[in-house]
Amino acid sequence: MAKKVGYLGPPGTFGEQAALLYDGSAELVALPSNGAVVVAVEAGQVDEGIVPIENSLDGGINETLDALIRNESVHLRAELVLPVEHNLIAAKGTAIEQVTVVMSHPSALAQCRAFLESALPAARLEAALSTAGAVETAVTRPGTAAIGTRRAAELASGEVLAAAIQDVAHNKTRFFALGREDAAPSGQDKTSIAFTVAHDRPGTLLGVLRELADRGINLTRIESRPSREDLGIYVFLLDFEGHHDDPGVADALSAVRGQAQYFRLFGSYPLAGGQ
Repeated sequence: MAKKVGYLGPPGTFGEQAALLYDGSAELVALPSNGAVVVAVEAGQVDEGIVPIENSLDGGINETLDALIRNESVHLRAELVLPVEHNLIAAKGTAIEQVTVVMSHPSALAQCRAFLESALPAARLEAALSTAGAVETAVTRPGTAAIGTRRAAELASGEVLAAAIQDVAHNKTRFFALGREDAAPSGQDKTSIAFTVAHDRPGTLLGVLRELADRGINLTRIESRPSREDLGIYVFLLDFEGHHDDPGVADALSAVRGQAQYFRLFGSYPLAGGQ
């Protein structure tokens, strides 16, 4: 029986592309949001899930970050990096001059900001739950276009009005494969954690970062999200090289736990493509 892999649907999204790249033999399960993918993994409704974590143009995907912080039984199993090409899609026969509304996922709209400001400055931007869902809706509305994939255009019988409209040609999105346990060491791994530190004393964040630096552990990403407790209190998210079973990393994690007020190990996973 094929394992079930959840992704942000409907078919035609970048999430579906990433899921197919991750496991082309899996039974793919389309879900309404990235947060729903995380919840479905935790609840056992799917075996694994695929969610975007960051884009090279627009930064972190906050919906995914917040869902991972909330759902503590979900772990990271792998990372994938997917080249992202955005296209302006509408019903067949539509001229770009007729477009008054552009729909898409907020991340896609942000990644195409320069094109939209130049080519469609008067168009109203409308957020959608997914790029493919936006395309499905846009092709039924006169004067409406969507930003999405060529596959979404084909599935919805739409027409590409403008191709590769992202602000930078080499646009990439990093995805995580999620499960209820992380991956065994591969020899080329990353580890991801989240933590909070005392916000009323100087140097608390520096103290955590020093635990990594002093052990020669390379930090590859740092980000913060509001803790939802109060202003000025943040959850910090770090990615760094190594597996949590590696002696140096295990020692660093123990030290970080000792300094943190809240600590969450998301897991360790092989680098994308063995990079």
